[in-house]
Amino acid sequence: RRAPAGDPSAGFRRAAAEPGPAVPQGLIRAARKSGQLNLSGRSLGEVPPHVWRINVDTPEEAHQNLSFGAADRWWEQTDLTKLILASNKLRCLSEDVRLLPALTVLDVHDNQLTSLPSALGQLENLQKLDVSHNKLQSIPEELTQLSRLKSLLLHHNELSHLPDGFGQLVNLEELDLSNNQLTDIPTSFALLINLVRLNLASNQLKDLPADISAMKSLRQLDCTKNYLETVPSKLATMASLEQLYLRKNKLRSLPELPSCKLLKELHAGENQIEILNAENLKQLNSLSVLELRDNKIKSVPDEITLLQKLERLDLANNDISRLPYSLGNLPQLKFLALEGNPLRTIRRDLLQKGTQELLKYLRSRIQDDVTSPNGEPPVTAMTLPSESRVNMHAITSLKLLEYSEKQAAVIPDEMFDAVRSSPVASVNFSKNQLTGVPPRIVELKDSVCDVNLGFNKISSISLELCVLHKLTHLDIRNNFLTSLPEEMEALTRLQIINLSFNRCKVFPSVLYRLPALETILLSNNQVGSIDPLQLKKMEKLGTLDLQNNDLLQVPPELGNCETLRTLLLEGNPFRTPRAAILAKGTAAVLEYLRSRIPA
Repeated sequence: RRAPAGDPSAGFRRAAAEPGPAVPQGLIRAARKSGQLNLSGRSLGEVPPHVWRINVDTPEEAHQNLSFGAADRWWEQTDLTKLILASNKLRCLSEDVRLLPALTVLDVHDNQLTSLPSALGQLENLQKLDVSHNKLQSIPEELTQLSRLKSLLLHHNELSHLPDGFGQLVNLEELDLSNNQLTDIPTSFALLINLVRLNLASNQLKDLPADISAMKSLRQLDCTKNYLETVPSKLATMASLEQLYLRKNKLRSLPELPSCKLLKELHAGENQIEILNAENLKQLNSLSVLELRDNKIKSVPDEITLLQKLERLDLANNDISRLPYSLGNLPQLKFLALEGNPLRTIRRDLLQKGTQELLKYLRSRIQDDVTSPNGEPPVTAMTLPSESRVNMHAITSLKLLEYSEKQAAVIPDEMFDAVRSSPVASVNFSKNQLTGVPPRIVELKDSVCDVNLGFNKISSISLELCVLHKLTHLDIRNNFLTSLPEEMEALTRLQIINLSFNRCKVFPSVLYRLPALETILLSNNQVGSIDPLQLKKMEKLGTLDLQNNDLLQVPPELGNCETLRTLLLEGNPFRTPRAAILAKGTAAVLEYLRSRIPA
């Protein structure tokens, strides 16, 4: 006996014997009228055959009832144009997909597909195909026959190569290949002349083919997190390019982009750029965003002031010791990041007051530029011969003890001798060959509040550092640390610690017990887990950077850490939260995590 027509569970009941959850008949009926079928999030292990045959088989109701109202004229059904199968457990798609030739949208993202059926190539009306977040290792050559395809999303798969005929997809406007294992790009990419957005981030590309410059419509190119050492000079001819992302590569200089007159954003942080070429900067006069943080830039040429449209300039964590004061005259500049540089003429407290105060200060100094012609602060007349290596001006005026970039295995005693009774607030011993904390640093314990030991070979923190009770900022990035001593608990004023690029396999437990900590930078280590309950007790913690670690899961209780303003988790092997949620920012991630806390 059939269930009454109005019974919403009828479709489920009829299919009770079939494996896996079934598709309600009501949905199928509605799809015949609307031409759209959404089966996302139903834990489907396979697509029921009657879904593929929705426009082929005579509807079941045609056999049941021969007196039709106007609403039930099944013979007037609409061809299926949109099929959404996202967030299921599908391992494969049937070749029967060819029975839906009217499809314009097929969305199968977030499944467990290892391959695609060659029959996809017969869907000649398909305009959007989303197969992201699967386990695809290759793409069938037949896919390149989809001449009407405008959007192809293949990100977060396991692709190591692409079909040579890829360039046949001439109507493609959006192509996302990020987070795969591609080592090269087919030369036929040059034929994709209608492509507007191309995402190649997080692959294994060592170079880009020069032919890519033939993409005359390309406005956004993302090559973040690859192994690029150079950018082809032909890229300079891409006249439509507006946004170029080159972060996290191995670039040693900014690319030359003379013809990119529309380029508005250039992101080249986390590379190995040492020199900003004045000529290259001159060509970028449409830029509104220039992001160069975490490089090795030593100086900023005066030509930067030619970038009159610049709104955001990020130079954080470089080796810049002085800036052109004329930077203060950039009319549109709203954001200027300079922290993490050995700036000699700008005090740290000024850096923390924000961009407007900083620009005001720079403008005030344009007239009385006090640096000598070679860019060094003037040396006081009192300098004694034995102190020739010691910058007394820095010690007395700037309260800075600096001995950086000397490749030294030890800090010379004369550095500490020179301090005498001068209260030193900042110590910069970065970029040397130190294997431990210099023991005499203990002599500065009553005044020092900022210590930079980054880019050395330090494998453990000695107790001398743990008695610097006024310490507020500690930078020990790029060393060989695997842990921190419990004695660091004495650093009760510590606000910021940078432990990036070390070898910590566990989150240093002593950090949980430092009440003043506001910022923990722990990216690029091997941390496997965190304790959300301990983190919640850290009432001042606003920034937690755990990018590129070995976190296999993110505990939902982390969502209760409501003081966090910045939480960075990208580049870890966990599956949830997914990249799409991470991309929405900290507030969205915390809200998502809270929603996953067991009731």
